[in-house]
Amino acid sequence: MSASDRAGPGTPCWVSLQTGDLAGAQGFYGTVLGWTFRSGSLGENFLVALREGKPVAGIGNVARSMSVPVSWTAYFVVDDADAVAARIRERGGTVAVGPLAFGSGRAVLASDPDGAVFGFWEGRVLPGWTIGSGAAPAWLELRTRNGFDAAQFYGAIFGWDSQDTDLAYEDDAVMVRVHGHTVACLRGGGVEAAPDPRIRPRWHVYFCVDDVEQAVRAALAAGGELAQEAGPHGEREATLRDPEGGLFTVTSNRIA
Repeated sequence: MSASDRAGPGTPCWVSLQTGDLAGAQGFYGTVLGWTFRSGSLGENFLVALREGKPVAGIGNVARSMSVPVSWTAYFVVDDADAVAARIRERGGTVAVGPLAFGSGRAVLASDPDGAVFGFWEGRVLPGWTIGSGAAPAWLELRTRNGFDAAQFYGAIFGWDSQDTDLAYEDDAVMVRVHGHTVACLRGGGVEAAPDPRIRPRWHVYFCVDDVEQAVRAALAAGGELAQEAGPHGEREATLRDPEGGLFTVTSNRIA
């Protein structure tokens, strides 16, 4: 996450998988999404996933050592990690880890008042990594109890009311746009106590593939599971669970 250019505060800047099996995750995502990998700057427990030679995401072998669930986490860039952490606490959220120094910046793991986990990053970010374009994920979606309440929380901590960022209300969801480009969706319907992690409040990551059916077959052959075959409106997509339980969606459309 520490290449060069600065992104606007509150903009998604990275996604990372917290896993308990680094070698297994490397094999699974390499097979399903065609990724290659290189070592990162954070030590032997961290890898950078590449698509056509460009950074896509991070994978860290930290789930067991940090006693956290295996999951994909979205990160947002901030100017001052301490100030954002304070605003999270003031508004009923939880700061779980950090700010911790990593490379040229500082990272924090937190959760919103409904329990959805997210991260934020103070430091330089990868140039050209933008949701819905290039090698970056196709889409980020917050599935939460109430999308409008969540928009107030995230808007307050990240400053989404700036001239660079605007919120649009469409089809009972909140779209987050930066310079007119949609970078995330906040959608209601999550249930805090639901046993199914797909229903509990969470940030969910979509990755673009050329062939959804082929990706599903590859995931099943590599030890993953099919959690859902289509999107809520019948889109060509599939929600998958990796062998360690990490949930993500593959889609043939760049939704953003």
